[in-house]
Amino acid sequence: MPVPIIIDCDPGHDDAIAILLAAGDPAVELLAITTVAGNQVVEKTTLNARRICTVSAITDVPIAAGCAHPLVGPRDVADDVHGHSGMDGPSFGEPTVSAVPEHAVDLTYRILTGHPEPVTLVPTGPLTNIALLLTRYPEVAPHIREIVLMGGSTDRGNRTPAAEFNMYVDPEAADIVFRSGLPVTMCGLNVTHQALATPDVLARFERLGTELGGICVDLMTFFAASHRKLWGFEAPPLHDPVAVARVIDPAIVHCAEASVAVELRGAHTRGATVVDLDRYLDRPVNARVALGLDREKFWDRIVTAVGRLGERAVRARQAGP
Repeated sequence: MPVPIIIDCDPGHDDAIAILLAAGDPAVELLAITTVAGNQVVEKTTLNARRICTVSAITDVPIAAGCAHPLVGPRDVADDVHGHSGMDGPSFGEPTVSAVPEHAVDLTYRILTGHPEPVTLVPTGPLTNIALLLTRYPEVAPHIREIVLMGGSTDRGNRTPAAEFNMYVDPEAADIVFRSGLPVTMCGLNVTHQALATPDVLARFERLGTELGGICVDLMTFFAASHRKLWGFEAPPLHDPVAVARVIDPAIVHCAEASVAVELRGAHTRGATVVDLDRYLDRPVNARVALGLDREKFWDRIVTAVGRLGERAVRARQAGP
């Protein structure tokens, strides 16, 4: 049976690929896509979710916009990485997939409490929506199977020397999630930097011969240019799909149990994830922490999913309105 999931995201180039993987792989059932301010303002991340669903013919999954600001502190966007639109690179037409007129937190609550089995939440952006869900509706906890998130790191950051972007943007929200008592898996930079979209990967998308495959190439080409300019990467890491891959097949992403705390006050370390893999501190384990990636299986699942959706999109266009 497929695992029911909700993706909470801030598209974002890598969020877009995460959505395609979730919608195109039969091991999971994508119940909803919710959006949050992060890589860009929430109006743009919601538009980008609608755009990627339109080009891939994902028409049966509700999209809902969520929080426009972090719980505490000013908003920060990553336009230096993702561009003015938040998903620069491809040329998108006007989306035909709409967002529902319901706040992301309320939609998530309604789906969780109405679903016959617990649902896995897969946040790939700042954790504002998830923290608000847990604080506004604490009774929802038994309806959540686990939270598998992209964020944090066991070592260095990518927004500051210590902090990964999603954690840096809303560390108070991240703190709520890690202290929730729910099963949490953290897929941080230390593992997502193993998910490199190298030229051989781009060639596989080109060989699909579909519009969607070409859009994926355009997304990763822009993302590669940003990473080369900012960090000197020869190929860009596709962070967010790692969290989805962990749900699809846990063997793809190797994890270890650890205590994880989020730094809230450090003058130089706000948003850092303090991961106690060696049990130095007398703190209970509260997370699985991703350490290793089976890169071949990871890209196999993504390319297959995009191929499946690309063919479906072709059939949808041929069938007409």
